Amino acid sequence: MKDYLELSPAVKAALMAGEPVVALESTIISHGMPYPQNVETALRVEAAVREAGAVPATVAILGGKLKAGLSAEEIEYLGKQGTAVTKASRRDLPVLVARGADGATTVATTMIIAHLAGIRVFATGGIGGVHRGAETTMDISADLEELARTPVLVVCAGAKAILDLGLTLEYLETKGVPVIGYQTDELPAFYTRTSGFRVDYRLDSPEELAAAFRAQQEMGLGGGMLVTNPIPEEFSMDPAVINAAIDQAVSDARRLGIHGKETTPYLLARVKDLTGGESLASNIQLVLNNARLAARTARALKTL
Repeated sequence: MKDYLELSPAVKAALMAGEPVVALESTIISHGMPYPQNVETALRVEAAVREAGAVPATVAILGGKLKAGLSAEEIEYLGKQGTAVTKASRRDLPVLVARGADGATTVATTMIIAHLAGIRVFATGGIGGVHRGAETTMDISADLEELARTPVLVVCAGAKAILDLGLTLEYLETKGVPVIGYQTDELPAFYTRTSGFRVDYRLDSPEELAAAFRAQQEMGLGGGMLVTNPIPEEFSMDPAVINAAIDQAVSDARRLGIHGKETTPYLLARVKDLTGGESLASNIQLVLNNARLAARTARALKTL
């Protein structure tokens, strides 16, 4: 593995010293936001992790290396390259590594690399899930399978609201993935705090999250844990506005024949346009909120 995995000096030192580390994905940089907001947000998220007492490890594939921890220059590179960088899930890793190519990591791939590096906590915006119409398209994100197999605690603002949230929860239940609501009984819906769907359990402190994850791992149950953290109230969008934009974006995607790994980037960009940029502002705030909770949870894990 030493031929493939590369840790930044800061991440390597933190792990060797037993300090809390939080993994961060890079698809949000290359495919989730336009430049320069993508780079600005990535650096703000890293700063939020540090301020909350942990070491950030932004994850990507650069020159065929699985990288845990990026320099500011590497983040700038990913931001400027944008969608020219491959959106990399589990299936893409062998070829990208063999070719010495670049890749921006999804939730699934970030989990893989975080686990290989020994990082147990990961903060993202929203996970992928079961897409609307999946009963005919079979469009289901690899993020869900990764949550079922890779032992990482993932802090998110719920599944992306462009998805079928009910079916996403059913899939996670089938795979045995605990879905935890942080200070909420209801699944957050990314841009909004509520969805109408209940989570499996409500936990109200980082210490409770850490204890539950440790118990899961010590019992050898396998897989990860999903912590859903509602967007702060002041940044939550009007459900009627965001749902109308999502419905229009999904309709547009079907009309244009967009599918597979191109679906989520298209839908997020279209929703941003339809909401006049309001969804992007909310997206940034929820990622920062998740980074802070992930850092506090990583710190709590180190005390157990």
